[in-house]
Amino acid sequence: MSPHKKLFHLTGDVRTPLILTAGCGLLAALAIIGQAAALSAVIERVFLQKQTLAAMGGMLAFFGFVSLLRAMFSWMQQGFADRAAGFVKTGLRERIGRYLQQAGPAYIHTERSGELSNTLVNGVEALDAYFREFLPQIFLSALVPLLILLIIFPLDLLSGIVFLFTAPLIPLFMALIGAAAGALNRKQWKSLSRMSAHFLDVLQGLTTLKILGRSKEQIQTIARISTDFRLATMKVLKIAFLSALALEIVATISIAIVAVEVGLRLLYGKMDFQSALFILILAPEFYLPIRLLGTRYHAGLEGVAAAERIFQILQNTSPIARQFDATPFDLSRQTTRFENVHYAYNDGARPALRSISFEIPPGQATALVGPSGAGKSTIANLLLRFIQPDNGKILIEDQNLNEIDPQRWREQIAWVSQKPYLFHRSIAENIRLAKLAAPFERVVEAARLANIHEFIETLPQGYDTPVGEQGARLSGGQAQRIALARAFLKDAPFLILDEPTANLDPGVEAFIRQAMERLMAGRTVLLIAHRLNTVTRAHQIIVLSGGEIRESGTHQGLLQAGGLYRRMREG
Repeated sequence: MSPHKKLFHLTGDVRTPLILTAGCGLLAALAIIGQAAALSAVIERVFLQKQTLAAMGGMLAFFGFVSLLRAMFSWMQQGFADRAAGFVKTGLRERIGRYLQQAGPAYIHTERSGELSNTLVNGVEALDAYFREFLPQIFLSALVPLLILLIIFPLDLLSGIVFLFTAPLIPLFMALIGAAAGALNRKQWKSLSRMSAHFLDVLQGLTTLKILGRSKEQIQTIARISTDFRLATMKVLKIAFLSALALEIVATISIAIVAVEVGLRLLYGKMDFQSALFILILAPEFYLPIRLLGTRYHAGLEGVAAAERIFQILQNTSPIARQFDATPFDLSRQTTRFENVHYAYNDGARPALRSISFEIPPGQATALVGPSGAGKSTIANLLLRFIQPDNGKILIEDQNLNEIDPQRWREQIAWVSQKPYLFHRSIAENIRLAKLAAPFERVVEAARLANIHEFIETLPQGYDTPVGEQGARLSGGQAQRIALARAFLKDAPFLILDEPTANLDPGVEAFIRQAMERLMAGRTVLLIAHRLNTVTRAHQIIVLSGGEIRESGTHQGLLQAGGLYRRMREG
């Protein structure tokens, strides 16, 4: 389906404003016809019939009235068009945001954040001209000339035929130039997306670039990408100006043909003055909607180029509407089972899990160990519902995890990652993300349990201290303890820990480990271990390698077995 058809489907909820936009445009055209009739009558009576100003009072009042109506209908037309475009843009942004949230990190990590942000903000905004100007103009370019033809044909058949045969020339030239303009607009949009993505990457990695002495090279790269975007924009503008010139020439020639045939017949007495003047006044108004269609078509091409990327995102991330099982579940009492679960990345090209089966008993700690790429993080992503198994099932007792509403499921899960993300807000707001309605006393209590309260109290603003972008003003250990405070505040029965003590010095690690043991008490825990000394107290240790379970058991049992787990500890 072409982007134009997909964009037209988006108008389902704004059909009424669009119809009102076209209706007001048609009423404004009627007012223009009234203006032309009044003006031609006044000029004919004053200059040929020598009538006085007093005799023309009624006609001039009518002219002023229809002029006021024209202005009012034009204002209403613009207002309805703005409303329709605003509704579509707001709905589309909400739809993209909702789909990206439901797609989760598994999809977003395959894309570039700057490009997605550019599409969500500038891409949707680029559709404004399409819905506000181009789409209503399609109907007006058909209705207004047809209305004028219905007036002209009974009045003068020859002029009506000239109008009828010259009008298609403008859309013809528009189509010929539009093919080249569409390709250039797509190239321009890709240049803008690439520039946005690269610029955000440079900002996020500026520390690394500085340390490695490669920051100055990025200035040249950004300059080159900016130049590509500038050249693409200038090419688009060149085509737009060429299109406007061509449309103006065609319209001017068409009006000239009408003027010549009307003037010759008026000269030889084959046509009365008022009718001739009326047709000449309406001639520019007849071609104006078609000219505006060409102009607004080029204004909306940027939106069409952006729409291709927007619909690609929606196609890749669109959730399937379904009814979820409403059966209640309690992760503090129910066993979670993996049965022959298989998952592969890159559309099946890179297997991560190969038909694994194991259980996570309630109220106990299960540890996943193994080399990098063994499939530990994939299991966590499956449990967090960021991805779904290609084959096999994940069961909560006898209830399939895929049949449970993801939102209800995540309400019973707390996740502490190895690199927690902190937003550029205050410490209290970052902790309160786990439970927005939590009172401040609960936030302080969670911070105490996470061994971070004393540090927060030393800050000048206390819990109101901003942490900076991605927690830039905090150390790694402090960020981990804030993440643990979130988990304490959420108080979920199922806990997923992606080794929060990794890459920390021993002193800080002791603080975090103490908080972790406090957090794990009485909960069902899945611990992804990078340091094997953190799993000695786990009730069950599962050793992964190459996406398969090599062995499982307790710490002592695995040591005595002398298998992969023992070799990992000794190595």
